[in-house]
Amino acid sequence: MDRQDPFSPTARLNGTTAAVSPPSSRSSTPSPPPPVYSAASLELLRPYFAGEPKSLSGIALRAFCLGAAFSTSILLAITLLLRGDSPLWRPPFFIAALSAFHFLEFWTTAHRNTLVASVDSFLLTANWPSYAIAHASALLECLIVGTFFPGRHWAPGYLSPFFIASGLVMVVVGQAVRSAAMLQAGASFNHHVQTRKARSHRLVTEGVYAALRHPSYFGFFYWGLGTQLVLGNVVCFVAYAGVLWVFFRDRIRKEEAKLVEFFRGDYVAYRERVGTKIPFIT
Repeated sequence: MDRQDPFSPTARLNGTTAAVSPPSSRSSTPSPPPPVYSAASLELLRPYFAGEPKSLSGIALRAFCLGAAFSTSILLAITLLLRGDSPLWRPPFFIAALSAFHFLEFWTTAHRNTLVASVDSFLLTANWPSYAIAHASALLECLIVGTFFPGRHWAPGYLSPFFIASGLVMVVVGQAVRSAAMLQAGASFNHHVQTRKARSHRLVTEGVYAALRHPSYFGFFYWGLGTQLVLGNVVCFVAYAGVLWVFFRDRIRKEEAKLVEFFRGDYVAYRERVGTKIPFIT
């Protein structure tokens, strides 16, 4: 029987004998050859390459930029608050809130609905260009008022702290409810209205869904209004309220038509039992 020492200069590999040179103290270990992938493997990995829907480099870059924007904006807002009573701390706060929102959109999707997570899950270009125009307008109104009319209030001055505090609560609660809804729904949640029922779809009626029929919409609706209260925007608060209400009214109608088709009487009973808590959308 061959009792060859596996650590001797000659070792048996896969039924064949290969010479193994002892390590040299004067030369570094050679780098291993690059892995060889089959055509089928490359096709499976293709979505993760640069420029593709699930690009790992694209995800990393977006996450890094959102983190940098969040931390820089928070530090700037705190610095401006500590240095005086200038209202210009508000735009950095808005950028920080936006950065956190978009990061959490991807993270919650990747964490609980991993198979559909992609670069688009950050929602950075969702509803383009309307979404970008809305947020740019909010920043512009806040900057103009804060720079040229720093003493202006859209309500009696003594109510200003109340509105700011209310806005902060709405932003935090709205974000928490939306993220919790996405985590709880898991594979049943999608950023796009689904026209076909997948095997992973189920009717979620527990947790936040027991109190809110569309908690993710509820969360974003009040998150959006809360940001405008904190910014002190009059025009954009009214515009956000109107645009968001119309958007969610139409989306809920479209989505619920499919949910009734998917779950039939179960969804009808759930809809009658649980409201949206968005004004005038039953």
